[in-house]
Amino acid sequence: QVHLVESGGGLVQAGGSLRLSCAASGRTFSTYAMAWFRQAPGKEREFVAAIRWSGGNVYYADSVKGRSTISRDNDKNTMYLQMNSLKPEDTANYYCAAGQFVSGVYNQYEYGNWGQGTQVTVSS
Repeated sequence: QVHLVESGGGLVQAGGSLRLSCAASGRTFSTYAMAWFRQAPGKEREFVAAIRWSGGNVYYADSVKGRSTISRDNDKNTMYLQMNSLKPEDTANYYCAAGQFVSGVYNQYEYGNWGQGTQVTVSS
């Protein structure tokens, strides 16, 4: 089990940037696949990006591809999501997730550990 705490959300104008962080506790962080999901009011939670334990394999939703970069620092037990060229439709609560035996990185049910979320609001 890992405990996850997100930070870095906030209010930003369209076209701006934010870097989200997810700090994890637990000595086995480096063995977990990590991901970001988001949920806007009245909508289903959706996949944003994921990264395998080694950092060598990354995955993005089409909606953020080319504008976002996911990374992790296993020495610091932290994952990041750099988001650029933000759009109003990126407004959502962003959740960090971790899972040990994740085969389908896009599937939220593969992740057994979740943070409390950090709000991102993009104004037009």
